[in-house]
Amino acid sequence: MKLIITSDIHGCAPACRSLLDHARREQPDRLVLLGDLLYHGPRNALPAGYDPAAVAVMLNEAPWPITAVRGNCDAEVDQMVLSFPCRDTSAVVVDGPRTLFCTHGHVLSPDEHPALGARSALLSGHTHVKTLDERDGILYVNPGSPSIPKDGSASFAVYEDGVFTLRELEGGRVIAEAQL
Repeated sequence: MKLIITSDIHGCAPACRSLLDHARREQPDRLVLLGDLLYHGPRNALPAGYDPAAVAVMLNEAPWPITAVRGNCDAEVDQMVLSFPCRDTSAVVVDGPRTLFCTHGHVLSPDEHPALGARSALLSGHTHVKTLDERDGILYVNPGSPSIPKDGSASFAVYEDGVFTLRELEGGRVIAEAQL
């Protein structure tokens, strides 16, 4: 199974376009969106190319199935313009013996989440800081943000057959890799 994983697009059309260009090259089985899709929120500066309506159209027209969770900047009204569900604060993706628990990070987080078994990963965003960290047998993955990175570079993650790869949005350079 191959996934493109992102969080915190925050309505930035150029970042969304670039992310979907990477997805076209990678040909994933699914997109995993970890919340904060359309709006920038009061604590973030307005991203360059802010156009939540265009981001909604791009995501709705994406040719891959989408698993999405609600972030702290996502609103009920967003569901009126999104063609895929984005209401729940968590979702689970199963890849054979591996379980990927997906959440935004504002309700459930790496510090507070349900019990996860062996060969599990917790995928979350919210902080805009990329992370690939194993603790107590669980892999914690934060793809960072393609639009408002708070660690210096816009990024996303790729998951393929148990391997997570963090990549820079510009150019796709590999930043880190870890096996689940």
